[in-house]
Amino acid sequence: MSLVQAGAQTPAIEVRNLTMMYDERVIMSDLTFSVTRGEIFVLMGGSGSGKSTLLKHLIGLRAPASGTILFDGAPFTRDNDAMHQRVLRRIGVMYQNGALWSGLTLEENVALPLEEFTELPAASIAEVVALKLALVGLHGFEGFYPSEISGGMRKRAALARAIALDPDVLFFDEPSSGLDPISASRLDDLILELTASFGTTIVVVTHDLASIFRIADRALFLDIDTKTMTALGAPAALRDHPPSAEVHRFLTRSSGGSP
Repeated sequence: MSLVQAGAQTPAIEVRNLTMMYDERVIMSDLTFSVTRGEIFVLMGGSGSGKSTLLKHLIGLRAPASGTILFDGAPFTRDNDAMHQRVLRRIGVMYQNGALWSGLTLEENVALPLEEFTELPAASIAEVVALKLALVGLHGFEGFYPSEISGGMRKRAALARAIALDPDVLFFDEPSSGLDPISASRLDDLILELTASFGTTIVVVTHDLASIFRIADRALFLDIDTKTMTALGAPAALRDHPPSAEVHRFLTRSSGGSP
């Protein structure tokens, strides 16, 4: 059963009393929140606050020092291999640098997860790859290598690969990093379209204010000083009624109160 097929009242992701550590150093502690199905949920905070580290915990690349992460109401741990593999099959990840294989064409990059996790014949894989690349505006670029296209196009190609298996939950790590405003806005459009058209649950790590205010249904603020979460809610509400001075500074830092 996929995450979408589970009971509507069960959060797509639930985090309970999570503490993250590197060796003996606490990165964040006492994180408790849930991500509702079909929402765009943003992880925000200053540089070094642990946003990307939290993402790594959510996708299973790091184990919690303490606390629990649940997908579909069940703990997501490497100790439960069947559950771990089932969740990995139902999520997609777009990394900050795209992480495309430089020696493979865009078509070959997007085909990789289909070849590894499905038994589709080559002709069917080619059809899916063409569809995914078309969805992100890259029809006609199937035979190009990552070095032959722009940074914005590489990000969109990475998104095509992330959605190759029709994931229930998509994770983005700083998707607008290194992009010009037009390319960043186009990527935001794609994120909004995925939720609107397919009901995809999306978790985004970003510090980009324009993107936060445009795409986020809710945002979680990680405070580097207190080493815990200090705000959770709609970005505009957090800006207009900030729970702390640090949240106010973060959400108004570039334009004196306007996103």
